[in-house]
Amino acid sequence: MKYVFGPVASRRLKRSLGIDLIPYKTCSFDCVYCELGRTTNKTIERTEYISPEKVISDLKEYLAQTTVMPDYITLGGSGEPTLHSRIGVIISEIKKIIPIPVAVLTNSSLIYQDAVKEDMLGADVILPSLDTVTKSLFEYLNRPHPSLRINEIIKGLKDFRKAFTGKIWLEILLCLGVNDSKKEINALKEAIQDINPDKIQLNSVDRPPAEDFVFPAPIEKLTEIQKEFGEKAEIIVGQIFDSPTGALLDGKKRILNLLKRRPCTLIDISKALGIHQNELVKLLDILRKEEKVHHRIYNNQCYYETN
Repeated sequence: MKYVFGPVASRRLKRSLGIDLIPYKTCSFDCVYCELGRTTNKTIERTEYISPEKVISDLKEYLAQTTVMPDYITLGGSGEPTLHSRIGVIISEIKKIIPIPVAVLTNSSLIYQDAVKEDMLGADVILPSLDTVTKSLFEYLNRPHPSLRINEIIKGLKDFRKAFTGKIWLEILLCLGVNDSKKEINALKEAIQDINPDKIQLNSVDRPPAEDFVFPAPIEKLTEIQKEFGEKAEIIVGQIFDSPTGALLDGKKRILNLLKRRPCTLIDISKALGIHQNELVKLLDILRKEEKVHHRIYNNQCYYETN
C-alpha cells in the first residue's frame, strides 16, 4: 500500500490509520520545529497529487487484511493535506465504505479559502494548528509561503467554526522563549475565544526539529499556560498511546537492527525499512524515551544512532 500507513500510535487520535495525500515535504509552511525536516516544496497550489481512486483502493486493501480497526482514519502524512484539490471527495468516499471517524490534520494555512472550508465539512474531526497571532512570530516560527497572512488564517478558522458541525481540536505548539510569553498567550486567547474550538491542545518540541536552535517549553510553563486557557485546554506533549504490541515490537526491532550497523537519517530508515515517515517518527520517539536511540545533528541533518 502506497498511501495508507500505520496504524500509528498517536498522542491525539489513539490508534490512527494515516492516509498520505501529498508528496513528501510539500507544504505551505516550513516550520522551524517540524519533526520531518525542512520543506522542499513550499507551495499553496492545490492540485490532484494522487487520484481519489488510488487512495480508496489502498484503504480497501488495508481493511481487507486487518483484524484490528483504527480509532480514526487520519488525512495528514508528509505534507499539508488541504493542498490536495479533491480532499473533499476522498473524505466522502472513505465514509461510504467504513463508519470510522475521519480526522484531518492541517496547519490551517488554506482555511481562508472557501473551497477548502467546503472540502473539510464532511470530516468528523479537524485538528488545525495556530502557534501565534503575531505577524513577525508567524514568519519566524512557521516560515509560510509569502502569500499567506496570519490575519486571514485566523478569520478562516473563525468562519469555518460557524459552518462545521464536527469537532475542532486546535493545537498550539509552544517553543521556549518564542511564542510562550504572557503577551503572546493573551493575544492567542483573544483570537481563540472567537474560533471556539472544542479542545485546545498544548504541544511542544518533543522530537528532533528541523532546526537545532528550537527548544521545548518546560512542563511547568505548559501547565501555567494551560491554566490561562481554562478547562478546554490539555497538554498533549509526551503522551503515547501504544499500538498493537506485535506491530510495535517488530518495527522497533527492525529500526534497532539497522541503526546498530550505521547512523541513519529519518529518510534513510524509511527507505531501508519501508516504514512511512510519520509512523517512523512515532517509533523513534518511543525508542528515544526508552533510551535505546539518540540523535545528533551533523551537516544540518539529523542522524539517529543506538545507545
